[in-house]
Formats: sequence, C-alpha cells, structure tokens
Amino acid sequence: MYISTMKRILMVCLGNICRSPVAEGIMKDKAKKYKVDIVVASAGTSGFHEGEAPDKRSTLNALEHGVDIRSQKSRPLRKDDFERFDLIFTMDESNFTNALNIGDKKHHSKVKMILNEVHPNSNKPVPDPYFGNDGFEEVFQLLDEACEIIALKLKNNEY
Repeated sequence: MYISTMKRILMVCLGNICRSPVAEGIMKDKAKKYKVDIVVASAGTSGFHEGEAPDKRSTLNALEHGVDIRSQKSRPLRKDDFERFDLIFTMDESNFTNALNIGDKKHHSKVKMILNEVHPNSNKPVPDPYFGNDGFEEVFQLLDEACEIIALKLKNNEY
C-alpha cells in the first residue's frame, strides 16, 4: 500500500476572495521555490462569494509580485475538508472559530492561525482589506512572510 507524505494545505478566510486566495497563490510559489511537494487550496467560512474570482484588487496586487491567482474560484469551507487537508490556516480569530465550528473536534488540531507562524501564540489577524482600498499590499507582505516560514518548515519536515 502506498502512503503519500505529500501535505495538503487549506487557506481560509471569510469570503475566499481577498486573503485566502493570496495565501494559496503565495504558498504555491513558495512550494516551487523550495521544491516542496504539497497541494494547496483555499476556502471561505461563508459561501457569500461562491464561484466568484478573487477580488480584483487582490488579483492586481498579487500580480505585481508575480503571483497569479486569476484562475481561482471562491468556495465555502466544508466538513469534508477536515478529512482531506493536513493543515488549515485561518486569517483571523473569527475564521478560526468558524472553522472549528464546521469541523469535527478530532480535527481541531489541524486548524491554525497563519500569523502564529511569524508571531507564535499571538493570534494576530491578517486584516481584511475588502472594505478599504489600501490594505492589499500589507496583506500580501504578511502572508508572504508566513508562507515563507511554512514552506521552510515543510522542507525540513517540521509539519
């Protein structure tokens, strides 16, 4: 029987159109950079934007950094995601709590706040830039730093 050691990572925010698509795109690029064999996807704790492309402002900002998220489509977080993914990174405490409410308790240890990778145990949020026009670069920089750490941990088999 073949058992895959490939990690499956899910990035989660509220609507899956601003933060988590960017995190997914960055993580895919980091995996290529460090030659880490992973599967990365993203979802939202709500289905408000199901089937929609990422927010144009997120897409443009990511493209400025060479990260292409244009092919992604929003989808809601589902209970079966907790079976399919090894690590579930949330963008803020609300997403974290909502994810825990969706998943079974036996999978709660898979759910983590992404900026705790940079600032352990701080529970700092990745701010939601949706209602403003100036937070997209900050979001990219925060997620880039966190994904760099995650990629290195994966490369060193720390996850």
